[in-house]
Amino acid sequence: MFKFATLYLKNTFYPLNVPDSVKLEDGQLVLVRTEKGEEALKAIEVSPQIAAVWENSKKKPEPLQVIRVLSQKDLQTLEEIKKDEVTSFFKCQALVKQHKLSMNLVQCRITFDRRKITFYYTAPERVDFRALLKDLTQVFTRVRIDLRHIGVRDETSILDGMGVCGKPFCCSSFLRKFEAINIKYAKDQGMPITPGKISGTCGRLLCCLTYEYSNYIEVAKGMPPVGSSVMTPDGLGKVCYLQFLNGTVAVKMEDGKTKEFPKDDIEMVDADVNVEIDVPPTMNNYGEDSGVDMRTIRQLEDDRNSSTGNV
Repeated sequence: MFKFATLYLKNTFYPLNVPDSVKLEDGQLVLVRTEKGEEALKAIEVSPQIAAVWENSKKKPEPLQVIRVLSQKDLQTLEEIKKDEVTSFFKCQALVKQHKLSMNLVQCRITFDRRKITFYYTAPERVDFRALLKDLTQVFTRVRIDLRHIGVRDETSILDGMGVCGKPFCCSSFLRKFEAINIKYAKDQGMPITPGKISGTCGRLLCCLTYEYSNYIEVAKGMPPVGSSVMTPDGLGKVCYLQFLNGTVAVKMEDGKTKEFPKDDIEMVDADVNVEIDVPPTMNNYGEDSGVDMRTIRQLEDDRNSSTGNV
């Protein structure tokens, strides 16, 4: 049974294989062998109850092999590597500008054994970086160089941060797979079609738009469209907006007052009700006349290469 784990790619818990000769404590930095080489990671003690459940899970990642606990000298080496990553980043960035390449350098990572250096970048299209790679081999000798193209969603996930909700980004905490999202998700949930309110740091539509979408669709069944004429217990009126979460419909009555009714208490009628309503922009069929910049909307919906899985 696993006693220790570590947070690795996209904050995923990986079990640790700890040799009997290694005495490990919670929170210690350890040298771990990964597919990218030797890396320094923090060991986290796992409770027996969690370990028992985890042991029977079919979806847990392959365990990582612990080499040793980092010594004081190793910690100094790790600090030097972190400084070298910053220096290497700016060296590569200067070469990118020199070659006038359309690529945005995101991050530089150097393995603890200094055998591999990885540069992560985003780019709107395929980049011919052969000349850049040739120069990099002259700058970084005796090391394997990996130029890795990632999407804008991947970029956000590895840089980490806080979302508009005040919580850590979903993509860098628990989200493992990006779903295709379009503006219809926001529109059907009655959200304002304002880029700043429905997009994340990555410049794409919020991943959380998909979380409760099915619930909204289920609740919306039987609700009359905004602008339709309805008969309520208090008389005729027009639907001016919908309250999906509590299942009520706001109706503007003939006397000009707006009242809310449970959706089961109203009935659509084929009548011309003399009531004018202001349809919220969230309910409009967005387009050229809605005041929404369609180019911005299309950019928010553009999921081509937004996630490559190359992290």
